[in-house]
Amino acid sequence: MVVAVEHRVGGWLPRDQRVVECWLTKRIAQCSVQTQHSHPVIQEFQTLIEQDAEIYMGFHQMFEQVPTKPPYNNDPTGKPQVRDYMTMLALFNKVINEAPGFDESEYEVGLVGFPINAILDWPMGTPAGFTMFVNPRVNAQFKKMFDVWASFLTSPESRYVLTTDTTGWFGPCGRAAMPGFVENYVCDPSVEYYGFKSWDDFFTRQFKPGVRPVMLLDDDAIVNSACESIVYCIAYDIKALDTFWLKGEPYSLNHMLNNDALAPQFVRGTVYQAFLSATMYHRWHSPVNGKVVKTVMIPGTYYAQSPAVGFPNPDPDAPNLSQGFITALATRALIFIQADNPKIGLMCFIAVGMAEVSTCQITVNEGDRIAKGTEMGMFHFGGSTHCLLFRSETKIKFSPDHPINSDVLLNEAIATVE
Repeated sequence: MVVAVEHRVGGWLPRDQRVVECWLTKRIAQCSVQTQHSHPVIQEFQTLIEQDAEIYMGFHQMFEQVPTKPPYNNDPTGKPQVRDYMTMLALFNKVINEAPGFDESEYEVGLVGFPINAILDWPMGTPAGFTMFVNPRVNAQFKKMFDVWASFLTSPESRYVLTTDTTGWFGPCGRAAMPGFVENYVCDPSVEYYGFKSWDDFFTRQFKPGVRPVMLLDDDAIVNSACESIVYCIAYDIKALDTFWLKGEPYSLNHMLNNDALAPQFVRGTVYQAFLSATMYHRWHSPVNGKVVKTVMIPGTYYAQSPAVGFPNPDPDAPNLSQGFITALATRALIFIQADNPKIGLMCFIAVGMAEVSTCQITVNEGDRIAKGTEMGMFHFGGSTHCLLFRSETKIKFSPDHPINSDVLLNEAIATVE
């Protein structure tokens, strides 16, 4: 019997809670039997928790506030799982020295592509967890920890999971989750690790030329998909400020754009949002022909979850609530584009990091001329969602071929400007 957890979407954590429990049980056992030599960044995290009274209290309360009723209380052996910050830190210490694997015997119905998200999954839904995960000092420490992990994931040593055995991404289970991998992506299965230089090189892999042709390149009335993604939400008449943290929360424009000077131009405009799953292509491409007006990097939160979807009564619509919620708080990148079509005018692409490394890398510069399909940047390891933002003057009509929760290919036509 699958013990489904409703608030997990995107293929980053399996919907079956038992899979996460098995993964945590194994990692906790490994931490218990191995002598722990904590990395300095983990020691620094412990010091931050223990020397700040507010944070010390919060990191106790976030575990205490997790409900004691099933499925939150125990693992499959009947033992409590992550219930204190020292266990949390021990698991962090293990994770930042590993690359995410794809073990068919362990994951059954999915994968733990978000190891730290799996560790924090229950505390994220508590009031104390929310308070801690919006704390600037806590997020700064997460960033330091992720920088250490990113250093490993960009090294050749991280390739050990890029194999064809049962624990490898190119094994039977991993390949089944990425059909057509060899045909679609730049790789060489005849050489070790399929020719990838690191885990990050695999994660940011590129399509082979011609795999995702740019549709209607010269038609400026057509807007194309900027990412290989799944449609999440389309919203109209966006307010400058709104209550994004409440149940049914709308987008809050000024917060999404970090109060940028260009934000007023998008008031009462339209937001198209779509998310990227774990096995998808993670680079961004221009949806229109135009010119890059401005780029902005915004530091933000990593594990803040909408308080409207937490305990004690998790909302079954939590995916919708939290993905919209993080557009106002999470680490993100803005690319403002002046479209060649005056009926579009200024638009904005927003890349939103979700948990883990959440690194957004912009590869275009202010003043660059870009055509539809031009690469603009990429997500490095971490969850991801993105938005296309249009002004109220832009009368945009989205294709009925791409309803909510449907797959959209990169460079595919998704909307028409009337």
